[in-house]
Amino acid sequence: MRADEGRMRIGDAAAAAGMTPRALRYYEQQGLVTARRTPAGHREYDTEDVRRLRAVRALREAGLTVGDVRAFAHLLRTLPPSGLPDLIPRDPGATRCGVAESVARRRLADLDDRIARLSQLRARLAARLGEPGAQEQTAQAPAVPGNGAAAPGGAACRRPGGAQSEDSVSPRVSRSIVR
Repeated sequence: MRADEGRMRIGDAAAAAGMTPRALRYYEQQGLVTARRTPAGHREYDTEDVRRLRAVRALREAGLTVGDVRAFAHLLRTLPPSGLPDLIPRDPGATRCGVAESVARRRLADLDDRIARLSQLRARLAARLGEPGAQEQTAQAPAVPGNGAAAPGGAACRRPGGAQSEDSVSPRVSRSIVR
């Protein structure tokens, strides 16, 4: 076996992991993977690095942040050959990782909170637009912190001195303003 067999430059490693070279450099900067350098200074990766990068990508696609993954990055070295295991093993006899489980449960709770807040905001906006059934949704939704009340009926569409705000301009005119 040649010494350079299985070694890849950044473009090939990124493609094998299903990401861009820029994303790979970012993950390297965040400490999720470490490149070796050739004598000429080029980054070099091997199949284990690609496997680790695929795991990072899968965890990110599952909703974890880079910071979340960094919290248990040391475990990425111990991935099974078959790929990324469940964060919470379904097999009762399997070992659980408290750090990974804790991070994942915190992220799940955060996502639930964000979904609830966005649903409340959506219901309020739908009510302002007069969508059918929106009044009932708004009445059931608790107050959203930091959500200022909008002026009823678009009364705030005129600025002092009679000038229109951009909000009250027709979409066609608004597009021309943006160009």
